[in-house]
This record gives sequence, structure tokens and C-alpha cells, in this order.
Amino acid sequence: MSFQVRYTKDARDDVERLFDFLLGVDLAIAERAIEAIEKAMLILQDFPFTCRKAQADNAFIRELIIPFGKRGYVALFEIEDKQTVTILAVRHQREDDYI
Repeated sequence: MSFQVRYTKDARDDVERLFDFLLGVDLAIAERAIEAIEKAMLILQDFPFTCRKAQADNAFIRELIIPFGKRGYVALFEIEDKQTVTILAVRHQREDDYI
């Protein structure tokens, strides 16, 4: 079974913000970071339940760890139903919480 992966507007804004931050450092690094994020999201099409739970009492809110360099990113997502995974937020691992 394959899940459709979709992004909320806030999650798309997060990815754009992360890209813009790295763009000020180096265009090639910014592009590689976005590629790493997009590639990692492909895992969610087939294996969303393999990611760690973000909340102990909710099996459907999970986090995907996205390696990149020494740190990386974390994507918060929800398994909505048997067909849909929704990316709620994307953060650098050194950022504060999702809110």
C-alpha cells in the first residue's frame, strides 16, 4: 500500500524558510538540503509507521529524522488515513519545538 504525501501550507513555508536560510550561505548547500528533505519524504509513501511517535498517546503523529551534514532536519507528520500522510512542519534539528 502506498500513501499520498502532502504538505500543509505551514510545512511548505518551513521548507522555503530553511532553503532561504541556507541560500544566504551557499546555493549548492541549499539545493542539497532541499533534495535531502524531498528524498526522505519518499520513505513516508511506503513506511510512515516506521518513524518515531511524536506523542506517546497518539500513534498517528510521528517524526521523520532527515540526516544532512552534522545535524539534519525533523519533519512532523500525521498519518491521516490508510491513504494519506500530511507533513505538518519541518525544522532544523537545532531549532526549538514545532510551535
